[in-house]
Amino acid sequence: MKADPFLFESTSGKARYTKLFACISEEEDGYMVQIRLSNEAKPESGAWGEEIVDSFETASELVAALAGEFSIAQSSIEIEIRMHNHKHGTRH
Repeated sequence: MKADPFLFESTSGKARYTKLFACISEEEDGYMVQIRLSNEAKPESGAWGEEIVDSFETASELVAALAGEFSIAQSSIEIEIRMHNHKHGTRH
């Protein structure tokens, strides 16, 4: 199952975002990447999207590409990672 690709467009040309929040969640068939972009000066001009990718590396590259595309400073990026707990259901 694949979600719709990220589409971040602005009616006034290139959008300006100052913050990026990403949540990478481990799923049964890959990783769900959820992104929120916002601008502190214009909170109404935020954008969001989600996509399922095949690997954690691809998820990380997607977040990095968006941060680079919109020139978002590293200090303005927040990433949440949700992984399955593989200890459940195992014997120790």
